[in-house]
Amino acid sequence: MTSTDSANPRSAAGRPRDAQIDRAVLDATRELLAEVGYQDTSITAVARRANVGTAPIYRRWPGKEALIEDAVFGSENLWLPAETDDLHADLIEWVRIFLARIAEPSTRAAIPGLISAYHSEPDRYRALHDRADLPARQALTARIRSAMPADADGTATADLVFEILVARTLLRGLTHGTDDAETFCARTADALLALIRAAT
Repeated sequence: MTSTDSANPRSAAGRPRDAQIDRAVLDATRELLAEVGYQDTSITAVARRANVGTAPIYRRWPGKEALIEDAVFGSENLWLPAETDDLHADLIEWVRIFLARIAEPSTRAAIPGLISAYHSEPDRYRALHDRADLPARQALTARIRSAMPADADGTATADLVFEILVARTLLRGLTHGTDDAETFCARTADALLALIRAAT
């Protein structure tokens, strides 16, 4: 588990994946994280909850960390907002989606455990960053670029907005959950919009 490819079971060669097993295992992982926490969410416990053997899980994920990464950060359960003609409203929706995901009990349980697990494998931090919400990054970049002049550096601005969005919602979701979420989302969108406008 020392490369981005090894963290992504979808890139592994082998027989076709059974989507029902994938869903059952990922759902079971999220349920256990929320119920018993990171430490007690083992491959064996997940297999028992999903009613599958451990062998199918290990064929798909090389270990516990990769499985939990997919369960809480994978794109299979990520809904992306549709673009409208109101950039501020779109940014509010983006913030709302990211905050809700981080504030989920399974994610709040997973993040401290993953950080601890990565202590002995520092390359895992970069691997997780490189794969985290790639479809979301691409979609948000496209939305921001569409709101900027053609001669502006939309990609650099979008990357900065994405990083701030992730960092801000991560801290807020872990420490406050969804408390006063609408005020937080509106204020964050205000700041992101100001950043985008300053770059035009």
